[in-house]
Amino acid sequence: MTNNDFLGLIASYIYATSLLVIGEILRRLFGVKPDITRKFIHIGAGMWVFGVLLLFKHWEIGIIPFATFIVINYLLYRDRLIGAMDTDDSSPGTVYFALAVTVLFALLWRPQGPIDNAPIAVAGVMAMTWGDALAAIIGKRFGQHKYQVGNSVRSWEGSAAMFVASTAAMFLVLLLLPDSFLSPLAVPLTSEQAFWIAVLSATFATLAEAVSPHGTDNLSVPFVAAGVIWVVMQVH
Repeated sequence: MTNNDFLGLIASYIYATSLLVIGEILRRLFGVKPDITRKFIHIGAGMWVFGVLLLFKHWEIGIIPFATFIVINYLLYRDRLIGAMDTDDSSPGTVYFALAVTVLFALLWRPQGPIDNAPIAVAGVMAMTWGDALAAIIGKRFGQHKYQVGNSVRSWEGSAAMFVASTAAMFLVLLLLPDSFLSPLAVPLTSEQAFWIAVLSATFATLAEAVSPHGTDNLSVPFVAAGVIWVVMQVH
């Protein structure tokens, strides 16, 4: 373990703790509803993948923070210790979130080469981070046109938000992250390639979100999104 890896671990846990503290402050002192504070924590946690790429030099160490939060989030969910993150009707989505990030980065992130597929992992995480979060927020507040697939009830407005946000987030990742200082060994894409891959991946991710039972979209969305990108890039 290098000094950078050690400092990365410290920074990761400080960042995660800060998200939980800020979420609780927003809920308790400012009356922000738990569904909003939960998404605030959700988005903040997802965006930390860029901090991971920046701070860690070894993927085996870099996945430790998210891996430990699989257990921590389960304990917080089980005992409902953080009201800003888990309420009585919450799903174990935070557990699935940490699990998805850990698995994707363990499989795809190789900062020491020969080829780094971190952009694929990050794109999958961004579909969950921004697409899933905005789908829930927009769907709950503006979703007037409902549809049901199995036991999953969604709105067309929420699904549209999911598709647009996922496409935008994944397009930016696929265009800007490869060959950057955060992922210098990743294969770069043209803007046209990045756009159409993002559109295709977002389509499947939106379908996955629509049919996933309560909370499991934090598993299905990132895995489906990253899987589609990986397959397309293999046959490209």
